[in-house]
Amino acid sequence: MTTEFDLGRLLAERGAERYELHSRYLNHQLPRMLHTIGFDKVYERAEGAYFWDADGDDHLDMLAGFGVMGLGRHHPVVRKALHDVLDASLADLTRFDCQPLPGLLAEKLLAHSPHLDRVFFGNSGTEAVETALKFARFVTGRPRILYCDHAFHGLTTGSLSVNGESGFRDGFAPLLPDTAVPLGDLDALARELKKGDVAALIVEPIQGKGVHEAPPGYLRAAQELLHRHKALLIADEVQTGLGRTGDFYAYQHEDGVEPDLVCVAKALSGGYVPVGATLGKDWIFKKVYSSMDRVLVHSASFGSNAQAMAAGLAVLSVIENEQIVANARATGEQLKSRLAALIDKYELLADVRGRGLMVGIEFGRPDSLKLRSRWAMLQAARKGLFAQMVVVPLLRRHRILTQVSGDHLEVIKLIPPLIIGEREVDRFVDAFTDVMDDAHSGGGLMWDFGKTLIKQAVANR
Repeated sequence: MTTEFDLGRLLAERGAERYELHSRYLNHQLPRMLHTIGFDKVYERAEGAYFWDADGDDHLDMLAGFGVMGLGRHHPVVRKALHDVLDASLADLTRFDCQPLPGLLAEKLLAHSPHLDRVFFGNSGTEAVETALKFARFVTGRPRILYCDHAFHGLTTGSLSVNGESGFRDGFAPLLPDTAVPLGDLDALARELKKGDVAALIVEPIQGKGVHEAPPGYLRAAQELLHRHKALLIADEVQTGLGRTGDFYAYQHEDGVEPDLVCVAKALSGGYVPVGATLGKDWIFKKVYSSMDRVLVHSASFGSNAQAMAAGLAVLSVIENEQIVANARATGEQLKSRLAALIDKYELLADVRGRGLMVGIEFGRPDSLKLRSRWAMLQAARKGLFAQMVVVPLLRRHRILTQVSGDHLEVIKLIPPLIIGEREVDRFVDAFTDVMDDAHSGGGLMWDFGKTLIKQAVANR
């Protein structure tokens, strides 16, 4: 008996119900939020750094699916690799053989990580972090992981335990016995290490929340402190890895840094198949998998599946052959320098920071009395509303998708596909300039929308 299934027909018949279906069966607050801020678009197709709505208008993607779309949408090399692996009808996930694709992808990843030796493949960034936490605890025999204030490492229970934002943690206790230290504070790190129960420090070389970079020399000094106390350094490169910051890994911006464990995901998927990877030193893996009795002591049902491995191999091939890392470095510097040049022009613009194509735009208290009173009104209602006021007209007026960098932060984070160039930089800077001109005029639709956000914030208290 042949089962008929027509995906195209299903989407044609039911696609218009997308927001209603989500409200009824999934997270009901998401469509509510999208309706409130006017982000309830209907996108029909996507390619590269753009997607098109139901009216045929293009939208520039400066968000890249929170970094997943490192190569943009539907890169032809990744797409072909997935067609090829499906057509190959491989004997995948038998659980009792060794397929070639996982080994080939591990080999390629490790070529960019010469001080690391082995890889565990899971299905997401948070799973890569969970793996690193487990491995660090096991090989050191210690229970506690240190993490940095404002860190984000995922939302499953282990990774949530090293999440530096209370808003994500509230209501989910008890979590694991982990401790926050300020990013860059070596004295705080040393005090915790002296207690003798620390397995590792997990750190984002550049934090996604707020786009804060570890101070120069911090990672190397932290590594030395950790190793002196027989603890490990875990680099969370889930968002910063694979070229995002202008080097293959963000920790490579600092000489002498060789993490014991490195977590990657997001861009490795090519935007198609979820995949995460935990890279580590040989002795760590050999201690975890110390005997045949422990061969499955840590595993994942869908880990190392053929589709994910094919996507990862294709992604790394594109990164290497199309000079993706160099493009991220050059285009990111162009974007950051052009935005930084606007700081003297706009009193509401406080800072532009980041590396490569991971750029944070921070807003701050203005000097002029009229703008200062409006800023104070927004801050009294809820910190972060002004950044949201900028994000909304960028989409509504200029068809550019961006994001506020975190709850209660006056920061916009730009993490576009790594394939963008001067054309996209021009479009974003022109649009941002228009929005900032509007904001500094002291009136107009932007501040009217601010009043709507204030009402919403007060109602949600």
